[in-house]
Amino acid sequence: MITELDVTLCGTGTSSGIPIIGCDCPVCRSEDLRDRRTRCGAAIRFRDASGDPRMILLDCPPDHREHALRLGLNRCDAIFFTHSHVDHTFGLDDVRRYNAVQRTSIEALGDQPTLNAIERQFQHIFRPFENVNPSFVASLTVTELRPFEPVDRFGLRFEPIRLLHGRMPILGFRIEALDPEGRIAVDQPSPFPLAYCTDTSSIPPETWPRLRGLRTLVLDMLRPRAHPTHLTVDQAIETAERIGADSTWFIHMSHEIRHAEVAPGLPNRMNLAWDGVRVR
Repeated sequence: MITELDVTLCGTGTSSGIPIIGCDCPVCRSEDLRDRRTRCGAAIRFRDASGDPRMILLDCPPDHREHALRLGLNRCDAIFFTHSHVDHTFGLDDVRRYNAVQRTSIEALGDQPTLNAIERQFQHIFRPFENVNPSFVASLTVTELRPFEPVDRFGLRFEPIRLLHGRMPILGFRIEALDPEGRIAVDQPSPFPLAYCTDTSSIPPETWPRLRGLRTLVLDMLRPRAHPTHLTVDQAIETAERIGADSTWFIHMSHEIRHAEVAPGLPNRMNLAWDGVRVR
């Protein structure tokens, strides 16, 4: 079984980050550190059954270097990508430092459209032989994910689940610990079972059954006003109520959400996340 489990929401903001460049709204000028939101990503740290330290990322946003330095992230064994948008992938160049520390390659996992986009965006990593000068680039191996086909890594099971980001199909992840026989453990360490559902505007019918029985839900909540590719505050609350996790943490928030104003009005067991929060 895994031990010393720590799940951290490294970044909790929308694609522009908060504060937004050139904005002087109350949230962007807020002195409440919970209102400072970098781009979304999460880190799962633990020791595997052999006692070896492991760290798995959910997405790798442009702010990943800041996340790593602030949170003391010093290795990376795998990166599970939800989709290919730049606010979820453009920190990928920085993982080369983990390669140097670990002297191993890092596995990048995503659906085929995401992997295709990443390989196109980061040609200097995936086609280093075309670089004009020899370069220090990340060393990655890629694995294609398919919805509802779980993969096991280091004592954890990651089940890709289908979500919709507007008209764009993306992945969320249901994550659970395994027992010594490689089956889903009956007694899950907190905060598992956990579902990570960023950049969500709707949930397809086939996904709802895979959101049952959660201890922890991490869910998109952009702003009060309607948006074509994200859940509003009311939609996120309604979705969380239907899922019924023991606790829900809302992420991917814009500068229209002021933590001190919105958080107190949320239903029981629902929380606004903030950068660096460790979910239990």
